[in-house]
Amino acid sequence: MARSLAVVVLAAGAGTRMKSSVPKVLHKLAGWPMLRHVVEAAARLKPARIVGVVPPSGDAIAAAFAPHPVAVQRQPRGTGDALRAALPALKDHQGPVIAIFGDAPLFTTATLRRLIAACARRGAAVGVLGFRPADPAPYGRLFVEGGRLQRIVEARDCTAEQRRNGFCNSGVMCIDGAKLAALMAGLRNDNAKREYYLTDLVELAVAAGDLAVAVEGDAAEFMGINTRQELAVAEAALQARLRAAALAGGATLADPASVWFAADTRLGRDVTVGPNVRFGPGVRVAANVEIKAFCDLEGCSIASGAIVGPFARIRPGSSVGRDVHIGNFVELKATTMDRGAKANHLAYLGDGRVGAGSNVGAGTIFVNYDGYGKYRTDVGAGAFIGSNSALVAPVKVGRGANVTAGSVVTEDVPAGAVAFGRARQATKKGRAAALRAKLKARAAEAKRARKD
Repeated sequence: MARSLAVVVLAAGAGTRMKSSVPKVLHKLAGWPMLRHVVEAAARLKPARIVGVVPPSGDAIAAAFAPHPVAVQRQPRGTGDALRAALPALKDHQGPVIAIFGDAPLFTTATLRRLIAACARRGAAVGVLGFRPADPAPYGRLFVEGGRLQRIVEARDCTAEQRRNGFCNSGVMCIDGAKLAALMAGLRNDNAKREYYLTDLVELAVAAGDLAVAVEGDAAEFMGINTRQELAVAEAALQARLRAAALAGGATLADPASVWFAADTRLGRDVTVGPNVRFGPGVRVAANVEIKAFCDLEGCSIASGAIVGPFARIRPGSSVGRDVHIGNFVELKATTMDRGAKANHLAYLGDGRVGAGSNVGAGTIFVNYDGYGKYRTDVGAGAFIGSNSALVAPVKVGRGANVTAGSVVTEDVPAGAVAFGRARQATKKGRAAALRAKLKARAAEAKRARKD
């Protein structure tokens, strides 16, 4: 951009309709707080500064803005007052200033760029993003004459004639930073709510002989969130957007509507995803991976050629290497599976490493927690861990070692060794019938005792 840009994110609203102890802007969409969606979209503009506006008790919101600075709106006196709180952080800023709301997480960076470009091209002091919703009733109306935005009328103040105008205010504004302080000084709170309205900047600019413009955007981007119902609607809209992006990027989704993505999920080409798969935040999947039905992945990476699931859970800190097989009801937690390793069914592998080409049998557990601390298990390349084994960490199984089925391993196993860690089997020939008779009599006696 020819001039530097600043973005102010207004996030001081109380959000009482959410009926929650969690601040509204910290409720999550696609695994991120909605505020993060707004800040990330703004950051992609590469602004000189991003400033958040928070309430006095907004420590959690301020933390979500980090590393960006915040200003505090001391009293809830309207959107204009919220922007005024940010003025000290914008001192000496002469470029455009974008004002956006922290509870509108669906707008795109491309739409913001269109607004900024329109203001620059036409030399506007104020620019507003508008849209045409299916139901315009709750929104303020934008009134444009001769290609110039003249005023914004709040929904409650519209006459019957004005309500026929379906061009609505999104709340996103672009203001010339060189004129911002003067325009803000003209705001008045002589209205029923005794609040300072950001929308009044349009009429103030026009009255000063400056140009105000409106840029129309897609209604789907300007969904504000004030209730749990609206949060659910926004989640559905965002998931539809993420699914479409995954398909366009070369992934196959067997049943797109049942796959749930995080905002930062990344899928390589020719990834196949089965039904009812959830991606939490921080998942990276390389090309040519198959993720079967009913898997749950979060904070992990999956390398090319891997097969995961069905019914697998890959938890944060885990890394699944090339050509690894993770089967049904296998859970990884902070565990690395090296190239070609296999755990095909019914295992918990926590805080460990499984070396290249190793096989982990059904029912295996990495016993990583003793009630006080977490400890690691390391299985070398080419090892074999028999079914129903428990490896009690900290422990190492060497390269090419064999742990027999049913073992409890509490000491390191050297490379190439065979480890037995189970009780000796005792077989008593011909005693099965007598044992069954004894058990049958015991059960009958217990039944008589219950009747008595």
